[in-house]
Amino acid sequence: MLDKILLTIGIVLYAVAVPYLEINDTHVFNPAWVAHARIHEVWQLFTNSSLGLVALWLTWFDSSGKGKASVIALLVTGGFLAAYLIQDLYGGSMVHPDGTEKALLGINVGVIGFGWVFASALFTLFRAGRRSA
Repeated sequence: MLDKILLTIGIVLYAVAVPYLEINDTHVFNPAWVAHARIHEVWQLFTNSSLGLVALWLTWFDSSGKGKASVIALLVTGGFLAAYLIQDLYGGSMVHPDGTEKALLGINVGVIGFGWVFASALFTLFRAGRRSA
């Protein structure tokens, strides 16, 4: 049950909370963003939320699905973490135009949240692998 709870929390974070936080004038409706960038943002939100629905189904309704749901979480959150790590290479930033950054103890909240989901997904994947062995 612990695995299901950890996976569900992670899925809700990337499939529900992120779209809630980004469907506004700072992201999807940001007039400073070129239209092409906005379509990529909406595409990413739809894709991650759709993957989240699949992962929820795997977690709760497929007896062998927790490992697969863990891999989906690793891909979604690992993609963000990779983009964050190489942001200087492509001119990316988590700093808002007003110079602020959502951080806790000096660490970006996206890195904290998705880092936790990534670690939880590794944990549940490891446990799923041990159970099937």
